[in-house]
Amino acid sequence: MTTIRNIVLVHGGFVDGSGWQGIYDDLAKDGFHVRIVQNPTLSLEGDVAATRQVLDALDGPAVLVGHSYGGAVISEAGTHPNVAALAYIAAFAPDKGESVSTLIADPPPGAPVPPILPPRDGFLFLDRDRFHGAFAADLPARLAAFMADAQVPWGVDALGGAVTEPAWRHKPSWYLVATEDHMIPPPAQRAMAERAGAFVVEAVGSHAVYVSQPATVANLIRQAAA
Repeated sequence: MTTIRNIVLVHGGFVDGSGWQGIYDDLAKDGFHVRIVQNPTLSLEGDVAATRQVLDALDGPAVLVGHSYGGAVISEAGTHPNVAALAYIAAFAPDKGESVSTLIADPPPGAPVPPILPPRDGFLFLDRDRFHGAFAADLPARLAAFMADAQVPWGVDALGGAVTEPAWRHKPSWYLVATEDHMIPPPAQRAMAERAGAFVVEAVGSHAVYVSQPATVANLIRQAAA
């Protein structure tokens, strides 16, 4: 059995690719070739194009990894021939015709409501003062404050972009459920993972589990690569 050596990481909304550094370091020391997509988060179509550009440049098969909204990106981009497996990290896994917008339209009773501010000029931000508790409760306050102040504007068009043919219907997938997530309710994560037929691991962590527990996330990616 040959281990896949290429790993492509796709960030979610409100953040950029720098949050993957702990996972990058963990996998790179084992000889994996890790690439990080700096998707602009203006539209799903644009982010899929940015991801496919990275995939085009690879010399072999890859595990395509997405966090949060990045799950929508990998669901659409993952049909690329260089993608051998998918890994969802506390991520959306839309089916055909679904978008992040449709998936969050009807939250379960009692679920925390993410502190997303009203759209401004077509972009969304999280309330800076509530960012720590909602997005990154298991990170130090200073790091959470930095992430809140370094927010990437998330385009409303990205939120509303619908998946045309979900890659998880055709390729094996793995899913890490963050059990203390206040952005995507854990029951919703479990339901999407089950629907995708994913191999599931659960971690006690916030939505920013990829930053707080890089070793746990890297180990899931290793499983997908094997």
